[in-house]
Amino acid sequence: MPIIQPEQGYPIAAIATPVGVGALAVVRISGKGVFDIAQRVFRKKNNTTFRFAQSKGFRAHFGTVHDSEGLVDEVVALVFRAPNSFTKEDMVELSCHGGPVVVKHLLKVLLDKGCRLAEPGEFTRRAFLNGRIDLLQAEAIGEMIHARSESAFRTAVIQMEGALSLRLDAMREELLRSCALLELELDFSEEEVEFQSRSQLQKELHVLQQELDRLIDSYQSGRLLKEGVATVIAGKPNAGKSTLLNALLGEERSIVSNRPGTTRDYIEECFVHEKTMFRLTDTAGLREGEGEIEHEGIRRSYKKISEADLILYILDLSLNHYLDEVFPVQAFMEQYTTARMIVIANKTDLTPESAERLKQLRAATGCDVCGIAAARGDGLEDLKQLMGLIAAGLNKQQEASVLVTSLRHYEALRNASDALANAQELITRQAETELIAFELRSALDYVGEITGKVVNEEIVNLIFERFCIGK
Repeated sequence: MPIIQPEQGYPIAAIATPVGVGALAVVRISGKGVFDIAQRVFRKKNNTTFRFAQSKGFRAHFGTVHDSEGLVDEVVALVFRAPNSFTKEDMVELSCHGGPVVVKHLLKVLLDKGCRLAEPGEFTRRAFLNGRIDLLQAEAIGEMIHARSESAFRTAVIQMEGALSLRLDAMREELLRSCALLELELDFSEEEVEFQSRSQLQKELHVLQQELDRLIDSYQSGRLLKEGVATVIAGKPNAGKSTLLNALLGEERSIVSNRPGTTRDYIEECFVHEKTMFRLTDTAGLREGEGEIEHEGIRRSYKKISEADLILYILDLSLNHYLDEVFPVQAFMEQYTTARMIVIANKTDLTPESAERLKQLRAATGCDVCGIAAARGDGLEDLKQLMGLIAAGLNKQQEASVLVTSLRHYEALRNASDALANAQELITRQAETELIAFELRSALDYVGEITGKVVNEEIVNLIFERFCIGK
């Protein structure tokens, strides 16, 4: 169904660069009549006669912007003529000096002359509505902007270029052809004509389902690239969890104290090693809590541990009863089977026989064990390398592949795959054509939801609300 957008095509304006002090800033306007609006506030620097409506596209013009009180700023006006612009509408981008007061003043002038302040993501939304990009590519633009690692960025670029869209469109064309043949059979139901061999249809649907399942299986890798490896630092109080977090981040992010129970709630920060992003979580020490607040902190710690891709279980190697930690490590391995684990033996600098103790831990736990001295930074590079190897193992498909990174896409693909499985089962049972056609139409709609061929206005609104204003 079409999306109804209020004032579609109405001229909109927004600051397209981050607010703050900088050398330059950009204010963009798009929509019907933007050339006339720009004309009313812009003057050529040399006072020559100039009209935006007569300018060729992709041309820059140097001049000044004025309001009723006089000069606002010197600007460079870049002209884009429809349909050769980001929104496929007439657009003008004004580059001015990057002071926040200057930028806000320039934006106010444009609003006073007839523009409306753009909503979050409205420029990209218009690009989608005007057919320049599909919904999947629009989401990829947002992911590229917010990417925090090289791998996430590359994956978003591939999606923005349309690699996944092309694969989905090809599958959708095959489904459309099969649906059309079945619908044609329904039109000639009285003649009992079969326009498509059921055995051939079943083979084609099986191939399509395999393709869908390959994309579904890529979601784990895509999620890790987009969101980062969920990495939880766990262990008993005073084992060095907060010290390790600070050492990996290279800054004093978490409070370090010899007093047990200092960390009452979890702390999350992102850490990038080579191309992989790890979402580090420093949790409250695992013990019988003292008081309601610490109990709640420990409960939250276990919740974060249950959601982890990688658990860094840290223990104090300098304590005589360090082998007592083997039991909680084994319990973690049995309970959190979807996560990988590294046992980190801290304070090796305080343990003369650290090499022998590390050997004992490896034998007793069967885990990867890494010895470090977090306070001094000893062993951190070895730990980072080990984390990188484990992340590579979790991410079996590299960023060069076409990956599914969105939960929305994953769920739609799962639903489409289920519909195709149902259709094949119906064919096996020699079910009525109407039932088979219904499942194929469902699969068609689910695939179409991803790229926006089948539009759900609620989903579209949710996607673009997450964009920044000006994009």
